[in-house]
Amino acid sequence: MSDDDVEQGTILRPRWDANGLITAVVTDHASGEALMLAHMNADALARTIESGVAWFWSRSRGRLWKKGESSGNVLAVVEIRIDCDQDAIWIRANPAGPACHTGERSCFYRRIEGEVLVRDEQ
Repeated sequence: MSDDDVEQGTILRPRWDANGLITAVVTDHASGEALMLAHMNADALARTIESGVAWFWSRSRGRLWKKGESSGNVLAVVEIRIDCDQDAIWIRANPAGPACHTGERSCFYRRIEGEVLVRDEQ
C-alpha cells in the first residue's frame, strides 16, 4: 500500500505503533474543548465504532476499558476522524460528565507558565 493510498484513499488502515496502539484525542463535540488523550488498540477502535461510546487501551492497567465504566461518565461518540497518515485518532464526543479521572471536566485543566502549573478556573 502506497503513502497516497493511506493519505488520500478511502480505506481505514491505522498505523499502529510498535505496541499495537494509536493515539486518540477526545474533544467535546459542542464546545471543541480538548477533553483527554488516550490510546487505542484495534479492539478498542472496533468497539468504539460499533458501540458509539469510547473504548481505549489502558497502558497502566494493561487492558481494554470503556470510558466511564466505573464512573458512568461515558463519552458518546459523535464523530471519529483519523489524521492524514492514519497514526492518530480524533474523537468528537458528548461527555456524560467529567472526562478526567480526577473529576475535572477536562484532563487539560492546568496550563504551564514557565515551570509552574496554573489551574484553569473556567
